[in-house]
Amino acid sequence: MRELIILGTGIHSAEIAEIIGRINRLKPTWKLLGHIYPKSEQIPETFFNRRVLGGPDVIKKHKKAFFIADNEFPKNIPVPQGRWATIIDPTCFVHSTARIGEGGVLFPFCYVGARAKIGFRFFALSGTIINHDDVIGDYVVSASSVTLAGNVVVGDYSYLGQGCAVRQFIKLGRNCLIGMSAVVVKDVEENAVMAGNPARKMRDRAKVLQ
Repeated sequence: MRELIILGTGIHSAEIAEIIGRINRLKPTWKLLGHIYPKSEQIPETFFNRRVLGGPDVIKKHKKAFFIADNEFPKNIPVPQGRWATIIDPTCFVHSTARIGEGGVLFPFCYVGARAKIGFRFFALSGTIINHDDVIGDYVVSASSVTLAGNVVVGDYSYLGQGCAVRQFIKLGRNCLIGMSAVVVKDVEENAVMAGNPARKMRDRAKVLQ
Protein backbone atom coordinates (compact mmCIF):
# COMPACT_ATOMS: atom_id res chain seq x y z
CA MET A 1 0.00 0.00 0.00
CA ARG A 2 1.21 3.48 -0.83
CA GLU A 3 1.29 6.22 1.78
CA LEU A 4 -1.25 9.00 1.19
CA ILE A 5 -1.82 12.36 2.86
CA ILE A 6 -4.87 14.58 2.41
CA LEU A 7 -4.06 18.26 2.00
CA GLY A 8 -6.76 20.16 3.82
CA THR A 9 -9.15 19.99 6.74
CA GLY A 10 -12.33 21.20 5.08
CA ILE A 11 -15.49 19.13 5.03
CA HIS A 12 -14.65 17.68 1.63
CA SER A 13 -11.39 16.36 3.08
CA ALA A 14 -13.44 14.23 5.46
CA GLU A 15 -15.42 12.91 2.50
CA ILE A 16 -12.26 12.19 0.50
CA ALA A 17 -11.07 10.06 3.40
CA GLU A 18 -14.29 8.03 3.17
CA ILE A 19 -13.73 7.53 -0.57
CA ILE A 20 -10.21 6.27 0.17
CA GLY A 21 -11.74 3.77 2.59
CA ARG A 22 -14.18 2.62 -0.08
CA ILE A 23 -11.30 2.09 -2.53
CA ASN A 24 -9.34 0.10 0.05
CA ARG A 25 -12.26 -2.19 0.78
CA LEU A 26 -12.23 -3.31 -2.85
CA LYS A 27 -8.45 -3.43 -3.17
CA PRO A 28 -5.95 -2.33 -0.51
CA THR A 29 -4.30 0.64 -2.21
CA TRP A 30 -3.66 3.55 0.15
CA LYS A 31 -2.28 3.86 3.67
CA LEU A 32 -3.84 7.13 4.83
CA LEU A 33 -1.43 8.88 7.19
CA GLY A 34 -3.63 11.86 8.01
CA HIS A 35 -4.22 15.48 7.02
CA ILE A 36 -2.12 18.59 6.53
CA TYR A 37 -3.53 21.88 7.76
CA PRO A 38 -3.38 24.71 5.19
CA LYS A 39 -1.76 27.16 7.62
CA SER A 40 1.30 27.07 9.85
CA GLU A 41 -0.41 28.33 13.00
CA GLN A 42 -3.29 27.14 15.21
CA ILE A 43 -2.91 23.62 13.84
CA PRO A 44 -5.45 21.17 15.31
CA GLU A 45 -4.30 17.77 16.55
CA THR A 46 -7.03 15.79 14.84
CA PHE A 47 -9.70 16.12 12.18
CA PHE A 48 -12.63 13.66 12.09
CA ASN A 49 -10.60 11.45 14.44
CA ARG A 50 -7.65 11.34 12.06
CA ARG A 51 -4.25 12.80 12.81
CA VAL A 52 -3.30 16.27 11.56
CA LEU A 53 0.36 15.95 10.69
CA GLY A 54 1.12 19.67 10.75
CA GLY A 55 1.14 22.66 8.44
CA PRO A 56 2.42 22.99 4.86
CA ASP A 57 6.05 22.81 5.96
CA VAL A 58 5.74 19.09 6.76
CA ILE A 59 4.96 18.13 3.15
CA LYS A 60 8.66 17.89 2.31
CA LYS A 61 9.28 15.60 5.29
CA HIS A 62 7.12 12.81 3.83
CA LYS A 63 9.42 11.72 1.05
CA LYS A 64 7.50 8.59 0.04
CA ALA A 65 3.94 9.79 0.44
CA PHE A 66 1.48 10.76 -2.25
CA PHE A 67 -0.88 13.71 -1.79
CA ILE A 68 -4.45 14.62 -2.63
CA ALA A 69 -5.99 18.03 -1.94
CA ASP A 70 -9.50 19.20 -1.22
CA ASN A 71 -10.87 22.06 -3.31
CA GLU A 72 -10.01 24.70 -0.70
CA PHE A 73 -6.35 23.86 -0.18
CA PRO A 74 -4.13 26.73 -1.44
CA LYS A 75 -2.85 26.25 -4.97
CA ASN A 76 0.47 27.97 -4.30
CA ILE A 77 1.73 25.42 -1.75
CA PRO A 78 4.18 23.16 -3.62
CA VAL A 79 4.10 19.38 -3.71
CA PRO A 80 7.03 17.40 -5.15
CA GLN A 81 6.61 16.48 -8.81
CA GLY A 82 5.09 13.08 -9.44
CA ARG A 83 3.65 12.79 -5.94
CA TRP A 84 0.03 13.65 -6.64
CA ALA A 85 -2.53 10.87 -6.33
CA THR A 86 -5.78 10.60 -8.28
CA ILE A 87 -8.78 9.47 -6.23
CA ILE A 88 -11.83 8.01 -7.99
CA ASP A 89 -14.78 6.58 -6.09
CA PRO A 90 -15.54 2.96 -7.12
CA THR A 91 -19.03 3.91 -8.31
CA CYS A 92 -17.67 6.20 -11.04
CA PHE A 93 -17.55 5.34 -14.74
CA VAL A 94 -14.37 6.39 -16.52
CA HIS A 95 -13.98 5.32 -20.14
CA SER A 96 -10.73 3.55 -20.98
CA THR A 97 -9.77 6.31 -23.45
CA ALA A 98 -10.39 9.16 -21.01
CA ARG A 99 -7.42 10.84 -19.32
CA ILE A 100 -7.55 12.31 -15.84
CA GLY A 101 -4.70 14.51 -14.64
CA GLU A 102 -2.79 14.21 -11.39
CA GLY A 103 -4.50 15.37 -8.23
CA GLY A 104 -8.01 14.67 -9.55
CA VAL A 105 -10.86 13.72 -7.23
CA LEU A 106 -14.10 12.15 -8.46
CA PHE A 107 -16.85 11.75 -5.88
CA PRO A 108 -19.47 8.96 -6.18
CA PHE A 109 -21.45 8.41 -9.39
CA CYS A 110 -19.39 10.65 -11.66
CA TYR A 111 -19.18 9.83 -15.37
CA VAL A 112 -16.25 10.52 -17.70
CA GLY A 113 -16.84 9.65 -21.35
CA ALA A 114 -14.69 8.55 -24.25
CA ARG A 115 -11.62 10.65 -25.13
CA ALA A 116 -12.34 13.18 -22.40
CA LYS A 117 -9.22 15.00 -21.21
CA ILE A 118 -9.13 16.36 -17.66
CA GLY A 119 -6.38 18.58 -16.28
CA PHE A 120 -4.51 18.92 -13.02
CA ARG A 121 -6.41 18.93 -9.67
CA PHE A 122 -9.90 18.53 -11.12
CA PHE A 123 -12.39 18.34 -8.24
CA ALA A 124 -15.79 16.82 -9.03
CA LEU A 125 -18.57 16.36 -6.52
CA SER A 126 -21.14 13.57 -6.86
CA GLY A 127 -23.02 13.06 -10.09
CA THR A 128 -20.78 15.16 -12.33
CA ILE A 129 -21.13 14.12 -15.99
CA ILE A 130 -18.19 14.79 -18.32
CA ASN A 131 -19.19 13.54 -21.76
CA HIS A 132 -17.12 12.35 -24.71
CA ASP A 133 -14.35 14.58 -26.07
CA ASP A 134 -14.68 17.20 -23.34
CA VAL A 135 -11.48 19.04 -22.43
CA ILE A 136 -11.23 20.28 -18.84
CA GLY A 137 -8.42 22.61 -17.77
CA ASP A 138 -6.41 22.73 -14.55
CA TYR A 139 -7.89 23.53 -11.13
CA VAL A 140 -11.49 23.21 -12.31
CA VAL A 141 -14.16 22.58 -9.66
CA SER A 142 -17.46 20.90 -10.49
CA ALA A 143 -20.26 20.96 -7.92
CA SER A 144 -22.86 18.19 -7.68
CA SER A 145 -24.91 17.09 -10.70
CA VAL A 146 -23.12 19.21 -13.31
CA THR A 147 -23.72 17.99 -16.89
CA LEU A 148 -21.37 18.79 -19.75
CA ALA A 149 -22.47 17.58 -23.19
CA GLY A 150 -19.87 16.35 -25.68
CA ASN A 151 -16.98 18.43 -27.04
CA VAL A 152 -17.18 21.07 -24.31
CA VAL A 153 -14.01 22.97 -23.36
CA VAL A 154 -13.63 24.35 -19.82
CA GLY A 155 -10.82 26.82 -19.07
CA ASP A 156 -8.42 26.65 -16.13
CA TYR A 157 -9.67 27.71 -12.69
CA SER A 158 -13.34 27.66 -13.69
CA TYR A 159 -16.12 26.80 -11.25
CA LEU A 160 -19.21 24.89 -12.37
CA GLY A 161 -22.11 25.45 -10.01
CA GLN A 162 -24.47 22.78 -8.76
CA GLY A 163 -26.78 21.35 -11.39
CA CYS A 164 -25.62 23.54 -14.26
CA ALA A 165 -25.72 22.21 -17.82
CA VAL A 166 -23.56 23.09 -20.83
CA ARG A 167 -24.54 22.43 -24.44
CA GLN A 168 -22.25 20.50 -26.80
CA PHE A 169 -19.36 22.31 -28.55
CA ILE A 170 -19.41 25.20 -26.03
CA LYS A 171 -16.20 26.82 -24.81
CA LEU A 172 -16.00 28.20 -21.28
CA GLY A 173 -13.22 30.71 -20.78
CA ARG A 174 -10.56 30.66 -18.11
CA ASN A 175 -11.70 31.44 -14.54
CA CYS A 176 -15.39 31.65 -15.38
CA LEU A 177 -18.11 30.83 -12.85
CA ILE A 178 -21.30 29.10 -13.97
CA GLY A 179 -24.11 29.58 -11.46
CA MET A 180 -26.31 26.93 -9.91
CA SER A 181 -28.76 25.37 -12.42
CA ALA A 182 -27.59 27.70 -15.22
CA VAL A 183 -28.03 26.44 -18.79
CA VAL A 184 -25.16 27.50 -21.05
CA VAL A 185 -25.94 27.59 -24.77
CA LYS A 186 -23.28 30.07 -25.96
CA ASP A 187 -19.53 30.39 -25.49
CA VAL A 188 -18.48 32.12 -22.25
CA GLU A 189 -15.64 34.64 -22.05
CA GLU A 190 -12.97 34.37 -19.38
CA ASN A 191 -13.67 35.70 -15.89
CA ALA A 192 -17.42 35.80 -16.59
CA VAL A 193 -20.06 34.99 -13.96
CA MET A 194 -23.04 33.37 -15.67
CA ALA A 195 -26.54 32.64 -14.35
CA GLY A 196 -30.01 31.79 -15.61
CA ASN A 197 -31.68 29.75 -18.35
CA PRO A 198 -30.36 30.53 -20.85
CA ALA A 199 -27.28 31.69 -18.99
CA ARG A 200 -26.39 35.38 -19.19
CA LYS A 201 -23.35 37.24 -17.95
CA MET A 202 -24.01 38.88 -14.58
CA ARG A 203 -20.61 40.42 -13.85
CA ASP A 204 -16.86 39.79 -13.99
CA ARG A 205 -15.27 37.35 -11.60
CA ALA A 206 -12.14 38.40 -9.75
CA LYS A 207 -9.07 37.31 -11.67
CA VAL A 208 -7.47 34.23 -10.23
CA LEU A 209 -4.27 34.57 -8.21
CA GLN A 210 -1.75 31.93 -9.15
